Amino acid sequence: MTAPDFKMDIRSILSNLRRAKRLKVIKKKANPILETSTLIRKAEPEPLLLENVGGAAVAANLLPSRDALAERLGVDPQRFLQELGALLDGSKKRPGAGMARGKGFYGQVEVPKDKWGSLPFLTYYHGDGGPYLTSGVWIVQDPQLGLNLSYHRLMMVSPGRGTVRVVEGRGMDTAIKNCGGKAEAAICIGAPAHVLFAAALSPGPAVNELDLAAKLGKLELLRCKTVDLDVPASCEMVIEGRFTGDLGEEGPFVDITGTMDFVRQQPVFEFTRVACRKNPIHYAIVPGRSDHKTLMGIPKELDIYREANKVCRCLDVRITPGGASWLHAVIRIAKKGAGEGKAALEAAFRAHRSLKHCVVVDEDVDISDAAEVEWALATRFQADTDMLLLKDQPASSLDPSACHVKSQKSRSAKLGLDATVKSGDLSLFRKVSE
Repeated sequence: MTAPDFKMDIRSILSNLRRAKRLKVIKKKANPILETSTLIRKAEPEPLLLENVGGAAVAANLLPSRDALAERLGVDPQRFLQELGALLDGSKKRPGAGMARGKGFYGQVEVPKDKWGSLPFLTYYHGDGGPYLTSGVWIVQDPQLGLNLSYHRLMMVSPGRGTVRVVEGRGMDTAIKNCGGKAEAAICIGAPAHVLFAAALSPGPAVNELDLAAKLGKLELLRCKTVDLDVPASCEMVIEGRFTGDLGEEGPFVDITGTMDFVRQQPVFEFTRVACRKNPIHYAIVPGRSDHKTLMGIPKELDIYREANKVCRCLDVRITPGGASWLHAVIRIAKKGAGEGKAALEAAFRAHRSLKHCVVVDEDVDISDAAEVEWALATRFQADTDMLLLKDQPASSLDPSACHVKSQKSRSAKLGLDATVKSGDLSLFRKVSE
């Protein structure tokens, strides 16, 4: 059981890694244009602290894997989805967890307006539309649906002004529309691990992700000064601001698939205040690399796990790296009856609307091993009877092969493969141990 004083803020994570001699530190000056991103990618998956990126400290590779996320959140990696699910639905209580509101405003230091242009926003790849903030947890108050936390990339076009990729039809998009296009927002940089994870979840529209974070650990909130919002006190930096109601070009940008996302007209955001802790540590997420994949993909494992357990006994789920940690999944079930394999596939596509291909296997298959999954397909799957084909489905805008029409949801076919044992002599399907 996690100790009541277990800390998930960025500084505590870095301190623990340093003590364990698992933190790589680079003291030399690094350029925020391309060089810093290159250094982070070369160090991956080793956690990294760059002490001088344009005069600021930048941390990266803090969540490079499922096991690393489990460690940061204080859960058992062998029962990862089960334990997280129990904490989030309230069936399990964590000592010391909960939310409290502190006194006063967020920030030990006010960053002057003339210094906003020197914040360490990185240019990650050749061809990027500009310097980006990729790791910010955005907090917005929807006047109809309540508080929403989510991730959005911010491309800076001038100091204190940028364009934000807001996916149509999701929480932030709805909040902006419900505010007449001029929603207030706070961007939390270097948020604690449980807030980083909660912001990556996709609960119902009436669910406050800060409440979910508070089920995973202690969470103190402080007020912003220029917008009517609360933010976690242990964030390294908070940017306050407003959407202007205008649109501007956003992109190009390399996304999770490792391919270049196209240029869009997106909402414009302007800063009204920047505040931080003393000597802030900026957390950076390199697009398409390990931390991005962890935070984007693993929450969908939890969604699929929950939905699949409504139709069968689901043991585990993996969003696979070969599917860009977004488009492919493998489900492991304890099959009890005919039809449960295909029912699990249908549940997966309901739970993760961007999912493109999915495989379901029996409990004797190690789904963390791609060769084991392929073995199950080779020995337990027949294409004419065990395939689920869904045509013209809502799909991910990140799939270059999908059908993309401006201002419409992308469309694609989807494929499910039931690689479970169906019938016959079960001894023929068992792998013989040496």
